[in-house]
Amino acid sequence: MKLSGLHFLLTYQCTLKCDHCFTWGSSRQQGVMALDDLRNFLRQAKDTGTIERIAFEGGEPFLYYPILLAGTRAAAELGFEVSIVTNSFWATSDADAAEWLRPFAGVLKKLSISSDLLHWDLTMSRQAQHARAAAEALGIDTGLLSTAHPLVPTPEADKCRLPGGQGGVMFRGRAALKLAPGVPGQPWTQFTACHGENLRDPSRVHLDPFGNLHICQGIVIGNLFHMPLTEICATFDPETHPIVGPLLAGGPAGLAAQYDLAHEACYADACHLCDAARQALRSRFPAALGPDQMYGAGER
Repeated sequence: MKLSGLHFLLTYQCTLKCDHCFTWGSSRQQGVMALDDLRNFLRQAKDTGTIERIAFEGGEPFLYYPILLAGTRAAAELGFEVSIVTNSFWATSDADAAEWLRPFAGVLKKLSISSDLLHWDLTMSRQAQHARAAAEALGIDTGLLSTAHPLVPTPEADKCRLPGGQGGVMFRGRAALKLAPGVPGQPWTQFTACHGENLRDPSRVHLDPFGNLHICQGIVIGNLFHMPLTEICATFDPETHPIVGPLLAGGPAGLAAQYDLAHEACYADACHLCDAARQALRSRFPAALGPDQMYGAGER
């Protein structure tokens, strides 16, 4: 496994509690990456010799501003290309947003802003507008991460298209609970492949505060507190992983069939079936399916 990107889940906590969040972000979530651990993880990323990009995500990483700033600076000093994903709750005006972002100038390659009707009451929130304006003034590239609300009709949806520039919901995590019941289901047997992630040879993975390395959020392939990242990369065998192997062989339908799981007749999408199967298998494969935060423990 040759990784080119590593995404740090700096915290599971978030200012929002979005219905489509597959990390179950909320103010009640637990789990924050300590700065010493973050620096250790960065050194391990450097040791791979292949990782070029580091992204800081959450939850909402700006909740832990000093750690985020120190982490991005440490990553840049090691030669990584650095980005951040944020809901921009902190950008209450252009001037305030500039104060928050000014220390990142010359360090941050890109600021990705999450904004849509699942986050705010506007597709492009006022906070997102302020954050983008401030970032661009400071020479920081910006991008917009926007997801179409599956339960809000639009002219494009009537024509089976998503609104311009928006992506679709992946019905896993909180979306499986909150949004999936409101959309038409499809027969479970048709979900024979996973299209959301490259499970055989990923270019990037996610790392959480507890050292868990996620090939897809909630599917763990190792822990950096127990094994160095270089060793995980060298020894990862997707075919023998108890969750990844069945997914590669037959998708979420194959995972459910492999372990003879009870299931519904229809699901909103492949992620929805996979989420249900993984929830049912957690007690059997606790090391591969975790942590509790990724499965909504205490959030339901």
